[in-house]
Order: sequence, then C-alpha cells, then structure tokens
Amino acid sequence: MDYGKFKYQQSKKQQEAKKKQVQVQVKEVKIRPKTDDHDLDFKVKHVRRFLEEGNKAKVTLVFRGREITHQDIGRAVIDRFASELADVGVVEVQPRVDGRQLFMIIAPKPKKP
Repeated sequence: MDYGKFKYQQSKKQQEAKKKQVQVQVKEVKIRPKTDDHDLDFKVKHVRRFLEEGNKAKVTLVFRGREITHQDIGRAVIDRFASELADVGVVEVQPRVDGRQLFMIIAPKPKKP
C-alpha cells in the first residue's frame, strides 16, 4: 500500500471527525449578594439561554467589603439561582467559596434520544 495515500486517508478521517465535534463554552454571569430580584430574574434568563444553546454556565457571586461575613445570604442567592434553572440544567460543580467569590457551574441537562 502506498504510504502517501494512507496518510491522506488518515487526514481526511480526522477532518471528518472534527466537523462533527461540538465545542462547549463556559459562559459566566456575575452577581452580588444584594442584587435585586428583577436583576436576578434577568440573569437567570441569560443563563437559561446559554444552557439551551448547549453551553455551560458559571455563576459567580462576588462579595465586597464586609459582605464576606454574611456568606449565608450569598449561598441563599446562589441556591435560588440553581433551583430556578433545575428544569434546563444540572449543577456540575456545587457552590464553592474561592477567596471573596462563591461560584458554581451549571451544565445543560443531557438530551434524551
């Protein structure tokens, strides 16, 4: 068998596999503990759209100043976020504190064939 022909066929197979490949992006939404209800609903709509497009969403809650002492309020806000998106997404990374940020990652629900 001709080695050049073999290499050509291999590259064609790789190109075909790349065409069918789907890249998932991680979109980020930032909120604060004192973010108002309407603004949260607006952000939920954005994240819902991201999940419906097939992307993952990272929800970051940023504490400023002395807000860090009231992490329970921040956790309540982020839990509300997760509960409102339960129909279109699943929490991939549970809410976790990293410095002055509380974040979680939501992935779209797997589609049933």
